Amino acid sequence: MNKPLILVVEDDPPVRNLITTTLKTNDYRYLSAANGEAAIMEASSHNPDIVLLDLGLPDMDGVRVIQKIRSWSNLPIIVISARSEDTDKIEALDAGADDYLTKPFSVEELLARLRVTQRRLAFMTEQVTAAASVFVNGKLRVDYAGGCAFLDGQELHLTPIEFKLLCLLSKNVGKVLTHTFITQNIWGRSWDNDVASLRVFMATLRKKLEADPDAPQYIQTHIGVGYRMMKVE
Repeated sequence: MNKPLILVVEDDPPVRNLITTTLKTNDYRYLSAANGEAAIMEASSHNPDIVLLDLGLPDMDGVRVIQKIRSWSNLPIIVISARSEDTDKIEALDAGADDYLTKPFSVEELLARLRVTQRRLAFMTEQVTAAASVFVNGKLRVDYAGGCAFLDGQELHLTPIEFKLLCLLSKNVGKVLTHTFITQNIWGRSWDNDVASLRVFMATLRKKLEADPDAPQYIQTHIGVGYRMMKVE
């Protein structure tokens, strides 16, 4: 089982060092952020598998970070907080957290929570892999293995970049993918020129995919954020 990439969001250096040292000792890959703004940037740029999140951050409440991440991603979020009241736990869980660990905590319990989450991720990945390699959404059909796509039974003549974009969006149907996340997955980097190129490729993809590009049915633009493939009934 491959170790996931974990984003550690903690402003207290000793606690952050404890967590990251524990992760490093157990061969986990990790990123770290000391405030909410940095956490949101790291999450959108690197798309980690799990977030370990403190609620008492210096620039914004951790619940707000959960809400921000949940606006585009369903990645597991484990709260690690000194707040032990039931109301705090309920607020975080209602905002979209998957688990809640109260400080002080033992290293063994943290690792156990990570193993549980990792097993859940592995199961979800297996479920996706076991599903057909063909994605169907309304009249759109994407054959990942065959490297082709069809709209209403007619093959779409897509460039390699357009097909990669279509695959990335369809594999994350319903989720808003940020410009940074898309450009890093398509070109392996995220520069201003890449975002400009992305807009051009999205425009040409829409012309081939949408009956009316001004009233898109499949790909929705989130201005200043990114794009989302909508689920078509």
